[in-house]
Amino acid sequence: MTGPLRGRHIVLAILLCAPGPGATAQEAAALESVAATRERVVREVSFDGVLGAVNQSTVAAQTSGRVEEIAFDVGDHVQQGQVIVRLSDTEQRARLSSAQAAVTEARARLAEAELNHGRTREIFDRGLVARSALDAAAANLESAQARVAAAEAGVKEAREGTTYTEVRAPYSGYVVQRHVEIGETATVGAPLMTGLSLEHLRAEVEVPQSYISALREHRRARIVLPGGKALEATDMRLPPNADPATHTFRVLVTLPAGDHGVFPGTLVKVAFASGEEERVLVPASAVVQRSEVTGVYVFDEQDRVSFRYVRIGTPTADARIPVLAGIAAGERVAVDPIAAGIRYKQQAMPETAPVP
Repeated sequence: MTGPLRGRHIVLAILLCAPGPGATAQEAAALESVAATRERVVREVSFDGVLGAVNQSTVAAQTSGRVEEIAFDVGDHVQQGQVIVRLSDTEQRARLSSAQAAVTEARARLAEAELNHGRTREIFDRGLVARSALDAAAANLESAQARVAAAEAGVKEAREGTTYTEVRAPYSGYVVQRHVEIGETATVGAPLMTGLSLEHLRAEVEVPQSYISALREHRRARIVLPGGKALEATDMRLPPNADPATHTFRVLVTLPAGDHGVFPGTLVKVAFASGEEERVLVPASAVVQRSEVTGVYVFDEQDRVSFRYVRIGTPTADARIPVLAGIAAGERVAVDPIAAGIRYKQQAMPETAPVP
């Protein structure tokens, strides 16, 4: 089939597949919509914050020794109590053996002093020695008892020193940096490993002094993560003084415990409660983000769909979006912006003229 006859069939096929004049309104009405509502919500002021770990520390050596084993490397997850670095313990075990030998000697001296004190008392009771001899024997006994106590304390100290050769993780977390290599000699106080825990994070925010009074009054905040998820702060630390150079207050806002898929150094938004106000609210699913443009699909009285640019605020605690400008309360917005976008494009297509 060629020529004009073939072209007529192609146009006819397009007309049969395209929606009819009344289909646009019917399908638009079938799209789920919801009316924008005006409600009283918490007024918030938002600032940028940077996440940091509550538990972040550098583990240092408590004894001297050669590094024999490094059990974990940067990026590894470590459970609390696991050995992360092992040092040589030859010197520490030698000290323990020496301390144990000192205890044995001190106990032998104590046994001798007890026997001598007992014999001296028997002789004194029979009146054969002076009181000074009994006092001297008692003093020797007390000295022997004190030497035993000191020697036993030395054993405890030496035994504790042997445990220092196995450096354990103070809490569960991830290794951030290692400061030693196998074969190096670690001295007391030398850093061995730096780690942090992702279970407890908090955001650090620089708040201008003009807002600090409202923050002190309400003491509520939400942390908005990069993906849009909002978390209620479990704690908020307000410093008593401002930075004299910037005149801002460094506020610490703690996230709920757990893994939220964010890491220290991440930039977040922190919304602080500062009062109450009325806002036009729409579901979060209705808001469309196209590059740098934010909008919603709105139905008119004839159920035709149009795209409306809007200016939005920080999501509320129940995940609704406050619209600061662009739509009014009572207007219907599409809950499914993808389906509404398809209908919007179909409406914009020019109608094909009937085939003569």
